[in-house]
Amino acid sequence: MARNAPRKTMSLKWLELFQIAAEKGSLQTVSDETGLTVSTISHHLRNLEDHLGVPLFDHTRRPMVLTAKGRAFLRNIDGALHAIRKAQAEASSGEVAEAASLRIGTIEDFDSDITPELAVFLSSAMPNCDFLYHTDASHAILEMLRDRHLDLGVTSQPTERLRDVQDRPLLRDPYVVVLPARLDLDLMDVIEGRSALPFLRFSSNLMMARQIEAQLRRIGVTPPARFECGNNQTLMAMVAAGAGWSITTPLLYARARRFRPALRMHRFPKQSFARTLALVSTPDCARSVLELVEGQMRELITRHAIDPLVADAPWLAESFALIE
Repeated sequence: MARNAPRKTMSLKWLELFQIAAEKGSLQTVSDETGLTVSTISHHLRNLEDHLGVPLFDHTRRPMVLTAKGRAFLRNIDGALHAIRKAQAEASSGEVAEAASLRIGTIEDFDSDITPELAVFLSSAMPNCDFLYHTDASHAILEMLRDRHLDLGVTSQPTERLRDVQDRPLLRDPYVVVLPARLDLDLMDVIEGRSALPFLRFSSNLMMARQIEAQLRRIGVTPPARFECGNNQTLMAMVAAGAGWSITTPLLYARARRFRPALRMHRFPKQSFARTLALVSTPDCARSVLELVEGQMRELITRHAIDPLVADAPWLAESFALIE
């Protein structure tokens, strides 16, 4: 009697591709992300289903949809894959100077001083490392981290828990109101629409724009939309010219050096609120590298943003601060 062929051992590659396919719902998207051909990915997924003896996907539907057993299997392996990636990162952390590559994403808030100095510092501390720096909006950087196109990023802290990334809070950056300095206006008259000065808002696709709009609704204020822009420098230029008022943060206000003599910064009235900036990383990023970047970011934020702004506006000291 012929012996049964030995059963294949479950492959980590099968599990990783299953996890990505379950999230993306398209073999072509998985192919674009991993560099594997669609046929290779399909082969691995079929091997996994054959090994388990159950269908994980409904192969008759597009985009791909998990079966009930596929959803249960995904829930059970998510934590295990996260633990494996974390263990791999810890095992390979070694000395910082030995790091071979690092892909960093930062929001444009740090472009003028902090990111350039961070790059110079890291190139000296990690002489054998190939670096990639990417500047974008927070939501785009978080997406790149989820898709493993970046190793770490400095962004607004995500409002919801994201699978397979971890965050370390860095800075509390409170929202403030900015008015033209040359106009003698009452703050509440401006905010509640009793002046002719229009509200200049951030583009609605930005995380901070959604926070601002939610807060205005909470205090019962709905300024009409006249001007919307994704660039803080442009908004500050418009306010400085007397074209309107805006809501921004001290970190962004600090970047607008050219326009600051023509601006007045005020506490947000009634109910203060803030965004949290965080260092967000994938489990693959070594802890030694994370700690190096975090330590330098804290020093640079303090020197370039917190200390000079608090010296000019002492009322910021309680709210504009590093998170320990």
